Amino acid sequence: MTSMVGTAVPQADTRDPLPPFALAGVGAIAVVAAVALLASLGRYGFFGDELYFISAGRRLAFGYADQGPLVPAIARLMDLLAPGSLVALRIPAALVTVAAVLISAQIAREFGGSRGAQMLTATAYATSPFLLVQGTQLATNTIDTALWVLISWLLIRWVRTRQDSLLLWASLATALDMQVKWLIPFFWMAVAIGVLSYGPRDLLRRPVLWLGAVLVVVVTLPSLVWQATHDWPQLRLGAQIAEEQATVGGRYTWLPFAVAAAGVLGGVLLIYGIVTLFRWEPLRPWRFLALVPLLLAVAFIATDGRSYYAAGCYAAIIAAGAVRWTQHPPRWRKILTIALIVVSVAVVAYSTPWQSEADIAPPKDEVEAGLALTVYGRFGWPELADATATAYLSLPESTRADTVIVTDSYWQASALDVYRTRYGLPASYSPNRGFGYFGTPPDSATTVLWVGNDPADVAPLFASITPIGRADARLGFPGATRDVTIWRCDQPHAPWSQTWPNLLRL
Repeated sequence: MTSMVGTAVPQADTRDPLPPFALAGVGAIAVVAAVALLASLGRYGFFGDELYFISAGRRLAFGYADQGPLVPAIARLMDLLAPGSLVALRIPAALVTVAAVLISAQIAREFGGSRGAQMLTATAYATSPFLLVQGTQLATNTIDTALWVLISWLLIRWVRTRQDSLLLWASLATALDMQVKWLIPFFWMAVAIGVLSYGPRDLLRRPVLWLGAVLVVVVTLPSLVWQATHDWPQLRLGAQIAEEQATVGGRYTWLPFAVAAAGVLGGVLLIYGIVTLFRWEPLRPWRFLALVPLLLAVAFIATDGRSYYAAGCYAAIIAAGAVRWTQHPPRWRKILTIALIVVSVAVVAYSTPWQSEADIAPPKDEVEAGLALTVYGRFGWPELADATATAYLSLPESTRADTVIVTDSYWQASALDVYRTRYGLPASYSPNRGFGYFGTPPDSATTVLWVGNDPADVAPLFASITPIGRADARLGFPGATRDVTIWRCDQPHAPWSQTWPNLLRL
């Protein structure tokens, strides 16, 4: 195989079509993954962020304080097609996750992997407690991860074929991903450093690559303008994420959590894949990829990012590990592979939301709830809406016309917004995250129902504040749907148009 340190001769795609057994094998893995996802899409209730996406989708814009416009647009589409349907909202997440399973196998094929390597790669992806299970709910990271996998495959295929059209498609996928999160530039920066270190350096001399970069900027420009006119809240969000990460260990737990996200089989192949890319000669053309997860780890640890931020690059590294792992494996490795698969299947089965609600114990504290956020964040929203409606109806009828709801968190505001018609609630507002940019309470609102345990920030704004309600779901998230007080706040000292900008917080 030609070295890619310098300029290499393009290689035509002359390999034989994928054998039917390999197609059937990888397809079967994808089908099993799809069945597992579809069987769990309707479990529990909406996750807090899903409610936020629905609310954001009802206020479509070129930008939001904490994300791009793509996921809210998807939520809006599914909300229009099937209003209030939990399953419908999550179908796009399941579809892109199954697609990522299939593409991961194609990456192994680009590396020259056998059908066994392709199936092992797909199995590792499909048994990851993060890569697969995130497909059970609509989330920015679900779409972002799948797009990283697609971009990785296009880039890896370009290295082998030198078809510049692949770089253009990678640019289009990057532009789309910039409408989800602003993490993909970290991937491309890590790739650039890897290419400068190990080649193929002619990648950086391809005009189509830089044309694609211009395309990404043009497509992202409306979001950039929105951010600039709102003082760049998405960039300021990092400090809040770092604070949230501190509750689960911060930088000290980033690396173990990141490896654990790959799963048992995936974690082994991830580490093995990095070593393989550095040392195994047949994969020398793609050696630059070995640096990508390492550089991403340094970047996201330094910036206090979440442990799953780098998960999008896992498919490529796992595929490299699977290709080497399946090269004339000794008997002990075959036995170990079977054992890893069995344990991985058990782990992902435990992680998938199939457990009966009655069998789930309430969280002992906020830390425990935070570690199982995707479970506890799906409970208690109807109960919160019901308790808020009860508090609202307890107000004198003459007061209700001038009453609005203000919540401590954007999750609460989103839930009350989504359930507003069902429970007969007034308009909801929150100074938290992107919801704070959705609108300001009217100056005519002389009474506020403040939903949240600590009214210290708002108490000085009113002449009087009194607790009049309480929400406490058994399995809710502490402070969001568990142990939540509802306060009546009367006679604001200043108009909301003056007060609101000072309350906004990410």
